[in-house]
Amino acid sequence: MMRVLGIDPGLRNLGWGVIEVSGAKIAHVANGICHSAPGEGEGDLAQRLVSLHVQLTEVLRTYAPDAAAVEHTFVNKDAVATLKLGQARGIALLVPAQFGLTVGEYAPNAVKKTVVGVGHAAKVQVDHMVRLQLPGVKIAGPDAADALAIAICHAHHLQSAGRLQDAVKRAAG
Repeated sequence: MMRVLGIDPGLRNLGWGVIEVSGAKIAHVANGICHSAPGEGEGDLAQRLVSLHVQLTEVLRTYAPDAAAVEHTFVNKDAVATLKLGQARGIALLVPAQFGLTVGEYAPNAVKKTVVGVGHAAKVQVDHMVRLQLPGVKIAGPDAADALAIAICHAHHLQSAGRLQDAVKRAAG
């Protein structure tokens, strides 16, 4: 059995989702959203990043994942917003690394293709497929649904890599 954490980075809302994988079976463990409220003053961004770090650290302490994955940053026309998102993504990469985990990274289209079967799926389709794969799950919001999709994508990737390694060992054997 392996526990996988998926993280959907965001400065205001950082989604997270934890699943357990046992063979071909996946099960929901928990999901949620780390919120960082905008404050006032020059230290605002730094304080928001600290808040995300503290909250995400607690998620890792509570659920003790064996693996983690983060979605790549989507670059948009607003360079300032993209830079801020990149800083939140830094927290999403840093915290699992502090717990000794290697962090997988996936493009949004790769996550959608794995979970939905289409690389340009809408958010509602991702949410629907996550609910189908994790029956009875109560999702905290769209960011948490995306995080669960990232965890599912990483689990599939890890399973495929494991099968490839097993096949190479058998062929060399």
